[in-house]
Amino acid sequence: MVEKEILNRKGARKTQDIPKEVISLLNSGEIETVNLTEWLAINQIELINNTFPTIELSEYIDKLKESIAQLKKPSTMNSIKLVGEILYGICSKNKTLNSTIDKLSNHKSDTLRCYATYLISLNKKLSIEEKLTQSQNLIADTHFGVREIVWMALRPEIEKELKKSIRILSNWTKNSNENIRRFTTEVTRPRGVWCKHIESLKSNPEQALPILESLKSDKSKYVQNSVGNWLNDASKSKPKFVEKICTKWKSDSFTKETEKIIKRARRTIDKK
Repeated sequence: MVEKEILNRKGARKTQDIPKEVISLLNSGEIETVNLTEWLAINQIELINNTFPTIELSEYIDKLKESIAQLKKPSTMNSIKLVGEILYGICSKNKTLNSTIDKLSNHKSDTLRCYATYLISLNKKLSIEEKLTQSQNLIADTHFGVREIVWMALRPEIEKELKKSIRILSNWTKNSNENIRRFTTEVTRPRGVWCKHIESLKSNPEQALPILESLKSDKSKYVQNSVGNWLNDASKSKPKFVEKICTKWKSDSFTKETEKIIKRARRTIDKK
């Protein structure tokens, strides 16, 4: 049993300061990471070696290890995406996709849950609505890493069917789970972070108004920040749109929540 002191740790700020016992437990898949430093410190090959035999996925280990070792630009995100892509390719052919998703998405290791996101997003047999529905538990995951990877995995699929996706996501803005509400804006950010821009939303941000309007006074700071970041993205290509919507919201919904969103949304505009 893992000691409470380890489970309740705050996490080291530097990789070299992570205790050896913590690294060992992380790479064994016995505990979750608690911050970005730990998340980036995971040894993907060691983790796969240690965990895949315990969930009856041993047959995939050699292929995954070889592929990770050959990465030209090795990084946590690139490795996670690569593992997801390889597993999808294998499991879709041998018809073990659903069982593998189940094993990964319910694992204690947040990194293994990250792998599962790509097995859903890459499934060509699923509609965008089905992909979103099947991903909802991962979208609502309590771990920050899983929540970030799932929107990255689904973003290209959402861009392909943007109009339909916005219609679906606008309904999700009413969900009681703040992680699900936050996903609706984070996955559709015109510019986003560590991802390809959505050109259609950069040139025509009005498309996302059904999502934005529904969240303009959301009580969650997590959601407020995402809405503000969405509009700040938009302000870099369509500042008049952002100025107009902020003026409207200031008049129609001047709550402290809306005020915070407006301040964050205008930060690039107000610097000029």
